[in-house]
Amino acid sequence: MIGWLEAVVLGLVQGLTEFLPISSSAHIRVVSALAGWQDPGAAFTAVIQLGTEAAVLIYFRQEIWEIVSTWVRSLFVKELRTHWAARMGWYVIVGSIPIGVLGLVFKDQIETVFRDLRLVGTTLIVFGCILWFADRTARNKLTLEKHLNFTHALVYGCAQALALIPGVSRSGGTITAGLLLDYRREDAAKYSFLLAIPAVLSSGLLEVAQIGEGPAPAWGPTILATAISFVIGYAAVAWFLRYISHHRFTGFVIYRILLGLFVIFAVSLGKIPAMG
Repeated sequence: MIGWLEAVVLGLVQGLTEFLPISSSAHIRVVSALAGWQDPGAAFTAVIQLGTEAAVLIYFRQEIWEIVSTWVRSLFVKELRTHWAARMGWYVIVGSIPIGVLGLVFKDQIETVFRDLRLVGTTLIVFGCILWFADRTARNKLTLEKHLNFTHALVYGCAQALALIPGVSRSGGTITAGLLLDYRREDAAKYSFLLAIPAVLSSGLLEVAQIGEGPAPAWGPTILATAISFVIGYAAVAWFLRYISHHRFTGFVIYRILLGLFVIFAVSLGKIPAMG
């Protein structure tokens, strides 16, 4: 069971890592293993992500309101259908399809074999290298308002779906896809955050029913972890967007590779179990 100390630590970890391209679910999994705690499980992870997603909703509240309101009105007013906000509403819907479908298909694996730390370490390294390649080759010129289309939205969505495996990183996967499509770093990150809203909210709300049942964590620690992740997450998203407007992702790539190697060696030497 998740205790109060674990809730505080894991809430901090979630808030600090959700928006960075280093995989929050991997960090929750690794930190729990290093501390000797039981794997908190996919349900706990999904629910506390509601905290960081609330941070996104508040941080981007004006843009989200414009997208939602314009999209709804465009269903009845033909002239609004070419407005960037109405189109963005459809792009978020289309981009959310892959993770929704694959999340249902691989639900059992997400809660079991995908949480194997050997797989987590490998994905940290492999997708870190892909992020480095994308960052070095991207022309960093396309913008969401002018260039996003249904094909690009689907590519982003497929990249987001890879984050069902801890270690890939939801933001890392979608930002990498955006860079490979030649979007500006800030635009790739913004769409990554917007695209995550339906996936995180639906996943978290579906898993809420599991909290407090059987071996699942109790409500008290889960609520505490979610609240902490919200506060820290709001600060993290603001910092991250400022940072990437002037810096490449090299530091995050190096960190991913070092953490991945550490996890693989720790498991190989028997210091931490591959499965919690």
